[in-house]
Amino acid sequence: MANAASGIAVDDECKLKFLELKAKRNYRYIVFKIDSTGNKVVVDKAGDNNETYQDFTDSLPSDECRYAVFDYDFTTNENCHKSKIYFIAWSPDTARVRTKMLYASSKDRFKRELDGIQVELQATDASEMSLDIIKERAY
Repeated sequence: MANAASGIAVDDECKLKFLELKAKRNYRYIVFKIDSTGNKVVVDKAGDNNETYQDFTDSLPSDECRYAVFDYDFTTNENCHKSKIYFIAWSPDTARVRTKMLYASSKDRFKRELDGIQVELQATDASEMSLDIIKERAY
């Protein structure tokens, strides 16, 4: 696991699912995790288009780190329908320190693989990524 920051691989499925979310709107969200070997980011869960923000937050483990993207649809004050893709680095306080360090050191490398992210959030508990914060950051 030495040099994890530069050596972590990204499974092709991660990029394909992200492209589907971005271009085809096939998913509402995708949750990614670093596999048990600590060498590769893989898809943990992909939420259908009809799932809600609550479904998304419920899919994040309370004691393990994850990366996630969420496609947030909203209507502006001018009544324009828009969408923004959020990248969320989920690192709960209850996760193991070593795991948090691995996710933190690999985040930028992984995020670069996902072209089209518009907003980034770092969250250590649910309040740091509440729907109010998502809405606030959309404008």
